[in-house]
Amino acid sequence: MKWRRLLSIKQGSTMIRNIGRYVTSSQVSLGDKLLFLIPIFVYWIWPLDLLPGLPIDDIGVTLLLMGWFTTRMSRKYPNIKSR
Repeated sequence: MKWRRLLSIKQGSTMIRNIGRYVTSSQVSLGDKLLFLIPIFVYWIWPLDLLPGLPIDDIGVTLLLMGWFTTRMSRKYPNIKSR
C-alpha cells in the first residue's frame, strides 16, 4: 500500500469501517482476527518502544497493520462487502 493512500483521510475511514466488518463478521476465522488484534495489542502495551512516551510510532505500526489486514482480508474473503 502506498504511503499517500495510507495517510489519506478517506482511505483511513474506509479502512476503519472495513476492519470493523472483518472483525465482527462470523465468516472470518478467529485465527485471522487474532492475527490482526494480538500484534497491535502487544505493540501498544510493550514496555520497549521505538519512541518511548510518544504514540507516533504506535499509530504508524497500527496504520501499517490496518492496511495489511484489510488488503489480506479483501483477497481472502471477497464475499464480505467492503466499501
